[in-house]
Amino acid sequence: MFSNGLPCNLPFPSCLGMPKDSGSDELLPRSMGNREPVILNVYDMYWINDYSSSLGIGVFHSGVEIYGCEFAYGGHPFAFTGVFEISPRDDNELGDQFRFRQSIQIGCTDFNEVEVRRIIEEIGNQFRGDRYHLMNNNCNHFSSSLTQILCGQEIPGWVNRLAHFSSCVPFLQRCLPKEWLTPNALSIAIQNQERDSDTSPL
Repeated sequence: MFSNGLPCNLPFPSCLGMPKDSGSDELLPRSMGNREPVILNVYDMYWINDYSSSLGIGVFHSGVEIYGCEFAYGGHPFAFTGVFEISPRDDNELGDQFRFRQSIQIGCTDFNEVEVRRIIEEIGNQFRGDRYHLMNNNCNHFSSSLTQILCGQEIPGWVNRLAHFSSCVPFLQRCLPKEWLTPNALSIAIQNQERDSDTSPL
Protein backbone atom coordinates (compact mmCIF):
# COMPACT_ATOMS: atom_id res chain seq x y z
CA MET A 1 0.00 0.00 0.00
CA PHE A 2 1.23 3.49 -0.75
CA SER A 3 1.68 6.15 1.88
CA ASN A 4 -1.38 8.02 0.64
CA GLY A 5 -3.56 4.97 1.25
CA LEU A 6 -3.77 3.85 -2.38
CA PRO A 7 -2.95 0.19 -3.10
CA CYS A 8 -0.93 0.00 -5.04
CA ASN A 9 40.48 4.26 -9.62
CA LEU A 10 41.13 1.89 -6.71
CA PRO A 11 40.85 -1.85 -6.39
CA PHE A 12 37.11 -1.52 -6.83
CA PRO A 13 35.43 -2.57 -10.07
CA SER A 14 35.08 0.17 -12.66
CA CYS A 15 31.34 -0.54 -12.74
CA LEU A 16 31.07 1.37 -9.48
CA GLY A 17 32.20 4.69 -10.92
CA MET A 18 29.87 7.67 -11.17
CA PRO A 19 29.58 9.85 -14.28
CA LYS A 20 31.63 13.04 -14.20
CA ASP A 21 28.61 15.32 -14.48
CA SER A 22 26.31 13.30 -12.24
CA GLY A 23 25.59 16.32 -10.06
CA SER A 24 23.81 18.24 -12.79
CA ASP A 25 20.18 17.89 -13.80
CA GLU A 26 19.51 16.14 -17.08
CA LEU A 27 15.90 17.18 -17.52
CA LEU A 28 14.54 17.54 -21.04
CA PRO A 29 11.60 19.78 -22.00
CA ARG A 30 8.57 19.03 -19.82
CA SER A 31 6.40 17.31 -22.39
CA MET A 32 5.99 16.28 -25.99
CA GLY A 33 2.40 17.09 -26.89
CA ASN A 34 0.10 15.45 -24.37
CA ARG A 35 2.69 12.90 -23.28
CA GLU A 36 3.68 12.88 -19.61
CA PRO A 37 7.38 13.03 -18.64
CA VAL A 38 8.82 10.03 -16.78
CA ILE A 39 11.52 11.33 -14.43
CA LEU A 40 14.06 9.39 -12.38
CA ASN A 41 14.99 11.01 -9.07
CA VAL A 42 18.33 9.80 -7.70
CA TYR A 43 19.46 10.05 -4.07
CA ASP A 44 22.84 9.64 -2.43
CA MET A 45 22.84 7.04 0.31
CA TYR A 46 24.20 9.45 2.88
CA TRP A 47 26.73 9.22 4.46
CA ILE A 48 28.72 6.79 2.35
CA ASN A 49 28.79 8.87 -0.85
CA ASP A 50 30.31 11.83 0.98
CA TYR A 51 33.43 9.75 1.40
CA SER A 52 33.27 7.43 -1.57
CA SER A 53 32.47 9.80 -4.47
CA SER A 54 36.08 10.94 -4.71
CA LEU A 55 37.03 7.27 -5.16
CA GLY A 56 34.62 6.85 -8.06
CA ILE A 57 32.17 4.77 -6.03
CA GLY A 58 28.49 5.59 -5.68
CA VAL A 59 25.59 3.91 -3.89
CA PHE A 60 22.19 5.28 -4.83
CA HIS A 61 18.47 5.08 -4.15
CA SER A 62 15.99 6.05 -6.86
CA GLY A 63 12.33 6.68 -7.44
CA VAL A 64 10.18 7.41 -10.49
CA GLU A 65 8.32 10.71 -10.68
CA ILE A 66 5.18 10.95 -12.79
CA TYR A 67 2.00 13.03 -12.56
CA GLY A 68 3.40 14.93 -9.59
CA CYS A 69 4.10 11.86 -7.42
CA GLU A 70 7.22 9.78 -6.86
CA PHE A 71 7.12 6.00 -6.47
CA ALA A 72 9.93 3.90 -5.00
CA TYR A 73 10.58 0.49 -3.47
CA GLY A 74 12.04 -0.72 -0.20
CA GLY A 75 12.29 -3.85 1.88
CA HIS A 76 10.29 -5.04 4.89
CA PRO A 77 9.43 -8.48 6.34
CA PHE A 78 5.81 -8.66 5.18
CA ALA A 79 4.15 -10.36 2.19
CA PHE A 80 2.72 -7.22 0.62
CA THR A 81 4.10 -4.53 -1.66
CA GLY A 82 7.20 -2.59 -0.75
CA VAL A 83 6.27 0.15 -3.21
CA PHE A 84 5.56 3.50 -1.58
CA GLU A 85 4.84 7.08 -2.58
CA ILE A 86 6.50 10.37 -1.59
CA SER A 87 6.47 13.97 -2.73
CA PRO A 88 8.95 14.27 -5.63
CA ARG A 89 12.58 14.83 -4.59
CA ASP A 90 11.66 15.09 -0.89
CA ASP A 91 14.58 13.40 0.85
CA ASN A 92 13.12 14.42 4.22
CA GLU A 93 10.30 11.92 3.66
CA LEU A 94 12.87 9.19 3.03
CA GLY A 95 14.89 9.93 6.17
CA ASP A 96 18.29 11.13 7.29
CA GLN A 97 20.15 8.42 5.36
CA PHE A 98 19.09 9.88 2.01
CA ARG A 99 20.00 13.06 0.17
CA PHE A 100 18.56 14.16 -3.18
CA ARG A 101 21.19 14.19 -5.92
CA GLN A 102 19.61 14.80 -9.33
CA SER A 103 16.67 14.30 -11.69
CA ILE A 104 16.92 12.63 -15.10
CA GLN A 105 14.11 12.54 -17.63
CA ILE A 106 13.99 8.98 -18.96
CA GLY A 107 11.27 9.60 -21.55
CA CYS A 108 7.57 10.31 -21.86
CA THR A 109 4.49 8.09 -21.59
CA ASP A 110 1.02 7.96 -23.11
CA PHE A 111 -0.45 6.24 -20.03
CA ASN A 112 -2.83 8.45 -18.05
CA GLU A 113 -2.63 8.84 -14.28
CA VAL A 114 -5.20 6.14 -13.49
CA GLU A 115 -3.42 3.67 -15.76
CA VAL A 116 -0.06 4.49 -14.17
CA ARG A 117 -1.39 3.74 -10.70
CA ARG A 118 -2.86 0.44 -11.92
CA ILE A 119 0.52 -0.49 -13.41
CA ILE A 120 2.29 0.36 -10.15
CA GLU A 121 -0.23 -1.65 -8.15
CA GLU A 122 0.30 -4.63 -10.44
CA ILE A 123 4.11 -4.62 -10.34
CA GLY A 124 3.89 -4.16 -6.58
CA ASN A 125 3.15 -7.91 -6.52
CA GLN A 126 6.63 -8.50 -7.91
CA PHE A 127 8.24 -5.92 -5.63
CA ARG A 128 6.93 -7.16 -2.31
CA GLY A 129 8.68 -6.01 0.83
CA ASP A 130 9.77 -9.52 1.75
CA ARG A 131 11.27 -10.03 -1.71
CA TYR A 132 13.72 -7.13 -1.47
CA HIS A 133 17.22 -8.27 -2.40
CA LEU A 134 20.22 -6.00 -2.61
CA MET A 135 21.60 -7.60 -5.77
CA ASN A 136 18.53 -8.85 -7.61
CA ASN A 137 15.46 -6.89 -6.53
CA ASN A 138 16.21 -3.45 -5.10
CA CYS A 139 14.80 0.08 -5.48
CA ASN A 140 16.70 0.67 -8.71
CA HIS A 141 15.43 -2.56 -10.25
CA PHE A 142 11.92 -1.31 -9.47
CA SER A 143 12.62 2.07 -11.05
CA SER A 144 14.02 0.45 -14.18
CA SER A 145 11.09 -1.96 -14.47
CA LEU A 146 8.62 0.88 -14.15
CA THR A 147 10.33 3.16 -16.69
CA GLN A 148 10.53 0.29 -19.18
CA ILE A 149 6.78 -0.22 -18.93
CA LEU A 150 5.94 3.48 -19.04
CA CYS A 151 8.28 4.65 -21.80
CA GLY A 152 10.35 1.68 -22.99
CA GLN A 153 13.60 2.93 -21.45
CA GLU A 154 15.78 1.57 -18.64
CA ILE A 155 17.39 3.83 -16.07
CA PRO A 156 21.10 4.73 -16.53
CA GLY A 157 23.36 1.85 -15.56
CA TRP A 158 25.43 3.87 -13.09
CA VAL A 159 22.41 4.36 -10.81
CA ASN A 160 22.25 0.72 -9.71
CA ARG A 161 25.67 0.67 -8.07
CA LEU A 162 24.23 -0.83 -4.92
CA ALA A 163 23.68 -4.15 -6.71
CA HIS A 164 27.17 -4.18 -8.22
CA PHE A 165 28.75 -3.18 -4.93
CA SER A 166 26.93 -5.89 -3.01
CA SER A 167 28.08 -8.51 -5.51
CA CYS A 168 31.65 -7.55 -4.60
CA VAL A 169 30.91 -7.45 -0.87
CA PRO A 170 28.32 -10.23 -0.32
CA PHE A 171 27.72 -9.49 3.37
CA LEU A 172 26.95 -5.81 2.69
CA GLN A 173 23.17 -6.13 3.04
CA ARG A 174 23.55 -7.39 6.63
CA CYS A 175 25.74 -4.36 7.41
CA LEU A 176 23.46 -1.67 5.98
CA PRO A 177 21.33 0.44 8.31
CA LYS A 178 17.72 -0.70 8.41
CA GLU A 179 16.68 2.77 7.21
CA TRP A 180 18.40 2.11 3.88
CA LEU A 181 16.17 -0.90 3.22
CA THR A 182 13.00 0.51 4.80
CA PRO A 183 12.90 4.31 4.41
CA ASN A 184 10.73 6.41 6.72
CA ALA A 185 7.97 6.84 4.14
CA LEU A 186 7.73 3.07 3.68
CA SER A 187 7.66 2.50 7.45
CA ILE A 188 4.68 4.86 7.66
CA ALA A 189 2.93 3.02 4.82
CA ILE A 190 3.47 -0.29 6.66
CA GLN A 191 2.01 1.16 9.87
CA ASN A 192 -1.03 2.37 7.93
CA GLN A 193 -1.44 -1.06 6.33
CA GLU A 194 -1.28 -2.79 9.71
CA ARG A 195 -3.73 -0.29 11.23
CA ASP A 196 -6.20 -0.78 8.37
CA SER A 197 -5.91 -4.56 8.76
CA ASP A 198 -6.59 -4.31 12.49
CA THR A 199 -9.69 -2.12 12.04
CA SER A 200 -11.22 -3.96 9.06
CA PRO A 201 -14.31 -6.11 9.82
CA LEU A 202 -13.85 -9.86 9.88
